[in-house]
Amino acid sequence: MIVLGVILLIIGFVTGISILWTIGIVLVLIGLVLWIAGALGHAVGGRRHYY
Repeated sequence: MIVLGVILLIIGFVTGISILWTIGIVLVLIGLVLWIAGALGHAVGGRRHYY
């Protein structure tokens, strides 16, 4: 999810499409939150680790 967010950020920045930029930021933030929650040992979506 983080990688997809970064790709959308780059595409949105290069093409000037603001909706891709916004979606990219949201995906990166959600990915980071899930990654941190999984790293702290909280079950995310029924899984012990979120990769």
